[in-house]
Amino acid sequence: MKIETERLIITEFDMSMAESVHINSLDDDNRRFVPDEVFETVEEAAETVEFLIGVYENGNGPLVYPVLLKDGTYIGYVQAVPFEDGTWEVGYHIGGNYTKKGYATEAVTAFLPVIMKQIDITEIAGICLADNKASVKVMERCGFRKLYEGMGNYQGQERMICKFEFIS
Repeated sequence: MKIETERLIITEFDMSMAESVHINSLDDDNRRFVPDEVFETVEEAAETVEFLIGVYENGNGPLVYPVLLKDGTYIGYVQAVPFEDGTWEVGYHIGGNYTKKGYATEAVTAFLPVIMKQIDITEIAGICLADNKASVKVMERCGFRKLYEGMGNYQGQERMICKFEFIS
């Protein structure tokens, strides 16, 4: 996959990105909102990058793609994650040093039509913690419709969440 926008490139992972994945995973928002995506060492990040590269070939897992600035700087990722019931969820993270510049909205907007066609779906979910105001704004700006706000399972814990849907 290779998607280019005005400022970004969405492509496939390679092992050279492991250190950048590690560094970007350590920011406070990542620790707060998606602690299972924090990689304390470069080796942990490298194991995950290797797994994700394998998913491109075998299709068994989340489809995760790095988001790069046009100069090649890794700033985060976008992903489509399958649920057991056959539905999918979009996910994204932009490292703390690159937030508040519209990169997440730009990346998700470009990613959705491509990934939805690739996996042959017409709707995709978006789920975030209700207090993750930045993520709520990204989904709203990308055309998602809020379906629910209240208590729900989020990474194995009952938390206040927002559920969204995007229909192409």
